[in-house]
Amino acid sequence: MDRRKFLRAIALTGAAATIKTTNGMGILTETVNSPLTGNAVDIVAVMGGEPEAMFKRAIQELGGMGNFIKKGQKVVVKPNIGWDKTPELAGNTNPKLVAEVIRQCFAAGAKEVTVFDHTCDDWVRCYKNSGIEEAAKAAGAKVVPAHEESYYKEVSLPNGVKLKSMKVHEAIINCDVWINLPILKHHGGANLTMSMKNYMGIVWDRRIFHRTDLQQCIADSCTYAKKPVLNIVDAYRIVTANGPQGRSAADVANPKGLFISQDIVAVDTAAAKFFNQVKEMPLDHVGHLASGQALKLGTMDIDKLNIKRIKL
Repeated sequence: MDRRKFLRAIALTGAAATIKTTNGMGILTETVNSPLTGNAVDIVAVMGGEPEAMFKRAIQELGGMGNFIKKGQKVVVKPNIGWDKTPELAGNTNPKLVAEVIRQCFAAGAKEVTVFDHTCDDWVRCYKNSGIEEAAKAAGAKVVPAHEESYYKEVSLPNGVKLKSMKVHEAIINCDVWINLPILKHHGGANLTMSMKNYMGIVWDRRIFHRTDLQQCIADSCTYAKKPVLNIVDAYRIVTANGPQGRSAADVANPKGLFISQDIVAVDTAAAKFFNQVKEMPLDHVGHLASGQALKLGTMDIDKLNIKRIKL
C-alpha cells in the first residue's frame, strides 16, 4: 500500500486542519487538530516499519507507556493466538510486536506481565507455532493456558443487549490493567477481526455468540467493566480472505500498519478503513462497530478525532 492510500484510509475528511511537521528523527508527522478534541491525540496510525519500530513510535506519540502502566501493576497483554499458524501466515498477532509491548510494560514499572488467549486450535501448538510463547517469555512475561473452564469466572454485563453475562479468564479479572493486542484480518463470521472481536479470546463460551447474534454479542462483551488501557491493532501482515486463519500465503497481504487508541470503536473503525484499501469491506458489514457506538463504547466518527499519522 502506498502513502496516498494509507493517508486516505486513516485520516478522513471533515473540517479538521492537518499540520505537517518533521521531528528530530526526520520523520514526517501529521496531526489532525479537531475543534472537538483540541490537541490531544486520539488515535496514532503508523505505516511502513517493522512491528517493534511502529509500536515504539506510536507509544511515544501518546507520551510513553508510563501514561498507561504504573509501577507495581500486574498487567495482562492479550494478543490473538487463536490459530496454529506461523507468523508469516498472519493468523495471530505478530510475536515481535507482542514482545515489544511487554518490554515497554516492564520499562514502565510493571510488576508482572501475563499473556494468554483462549485458542481455537490446540493451545500448545498455537502458543508454540505462532512464535508468541517464545517471544513473550524472552521478554519476561508469564504465558498461561486458557483451555479449561476452571480458569474462568462469571461476570455480569448489565449494559449488554443480547449478552447479559459471560465467563472471563481469571488473568483479566485479577490483573490491574490489560492491553488489547489483536491482529487485523478477515473473518468469515464477523467479517473483520480487530480489538472488539479480540474480547472473544478472554471468554470461555464463544458458542453463545454465534448462536445468538455474533455482531451484537461482540459489542456486548466489550461492555465488561474492566476496559483495556490500550487497544493496539497489528496490521503488519493481514489475512485478506478465508479468515480468520487463512488457507495459504496467497491470503496474506503485508501493508505494514499499526493503530493504537484507548477508544476501541474508533481504533477498529480506523483499522477497518485501512483494510478496505487492501480489500473491499464496507463498514456496515462489520456490524459490531455500530453496535459498539450505540452502547457508547466509542465513536465511529473518527473524522472528528485527532489522528496522528506517521510514515516510517
